[in-house]
Amino acid sequence: MTMTDPLGDMLTRIRNGQRARKSSVMSPASRLRANVLDVLKREGFIRDFSQHEVRPGISEIKIELKYHEGDPVIREISRVSTPGRRVYSGIKDLPRVYDGLGISILSTPQGVLSDSEARDKNVGGEVLCRVF
Repeated sequence: MTMTDPLGDMLTRIRNGQRARKSSVMSPASRLRANVLDVLKREGFIRDFSQHEVRPGISEIKIELKYHEGDPVIREISRVSTPGRRVYSGIKDLPRVYDGLGISILSTPQGVLSDSEARDKNVGGEVLCRVF
């Protein structure tokens, strides 16, 4: 069966892995997922991620989750733009997540960026998810 929302699936795997206190979770690999994980790593929400080839043509991403004093670093992670309802935001309308404590991840013409990076580069785009 095909998956309708692969990014939402990865976010759910991260959420479930942290609730179960796992050190890492696995997710099917794609370029969009890797770009979103790169933003999460740069912003300090995950430890690291690496791509492994399961069999020729099929790859998986191993996501190492991050904890601080026993609590997950990611308190809330949710999908904003879904396949059935796309959410786009200009640079002036870009929402702040918990007054700047969290981040929004955007897909822009200059790549997948966090909201602060998008403000610095003065670009808007599709709001993929929000993390706190």
